[in-house]
Amino acid sequence: MPDYGHELTFGTFITPANSAPKEVVGLAQESEAAGLDLVTFQDHPYQSGFLDTWTLLSYVAAKTERVHLSGNVINLPLRPPAVLARAAAGLDLLSHGRFELGLGAGGFWDAIEAMGGRRLSPGQAVDALGEAIDVIRGLWDADNRSLFRVDGTYYQVDGAKRGPAPAHDIGIWLGAYKPKMLRLTGAKADGWLPSLPYVKSLDEVARSNAIIDEAAEAAGREPAAVRRLLNIGGRFGSTRSDRLLAGPPEQWAEQLAALTLEYGFSGYIVMADDAGTIRTFGEEVAPATRALVAQERAR
Repeated sequence: MPDYGHELTFGTFITPANSAPKEVVGLAQESEAAGLDLVTFQDHPYQSGFLDTWTLLSYVAAKTERVHLSGNVINLPLRPPAVLARAAAGLDLLSHGRFELGLGAGGFWDAIEAMGGRRLSPGQAVDALGEAIDVIRGLWDADNRSLFRVDGTYYQVDGAKRGPAPAHDIGIWLGAYKPKMLRLTGAKADGWLPSLPYVKSLDEVARSNAIIDEAAEAAGREPAAVRRLLNIGGRFGSTRSDRLLAGPPEQWAEQLAALTLEYGFSGYIVMADDAGTIRTFGEEVAPATRALVAQERAR
């Protein structure tokens, strides 16, 4: 698969545990201090052991200055898209353009239904997500003075006023694995955000990229309009390993550079809840990966 040429982005995926809220915020601040570009939190509103992700994102935005922030990914079935659009634009304005919108179609339907959400089949959930993206983009279109209307199967908007516009073009990134969701990513999204533990093989990555690219072209878009990001896990070791992300920082950099140049990924988000891993990732892995990719691109 091609290198899509995007600037590299590095970030963290921090567990929003409500047992230690100061530590969660501290890890976000550590991410910024380590030079990382992005801080993300999972969003499971039915999980009583977690801080509310939207509240946490807002609080962390006020406690940081430079890093971008995103849900990884926001639970659409429990967050109505019209309200979500306004909340996202508001947070982006308050943070001076530092918010991105990772979105998920939902999956834990018993828990979603227990919180008052609507149970959908997998296919219905993807269709609902497609409608939601249209609602969100329509409400962000503040220069359009017409009243906004959407008469969808899952979401309806009947004469809402548009706006506010975000401070920057917020990226909509979808956590996607199956073909229908991948096609939606190519047709409407700004980014693809899978998690490495759920990816079976690099051949699967290649097939997913092909589906996204074909859907983008069918929608009149360039495949490079969709940034490819990846949630990654691993451990740092003192000796090289034949496993992915299980060796010293320089080996991590080599492997991430290969994922960029051969499979098109340009964003790497490490799943870590300890400051040492965050510092090593930001201070050693990120700059080394950038250097390797820049060297190869210069050829």
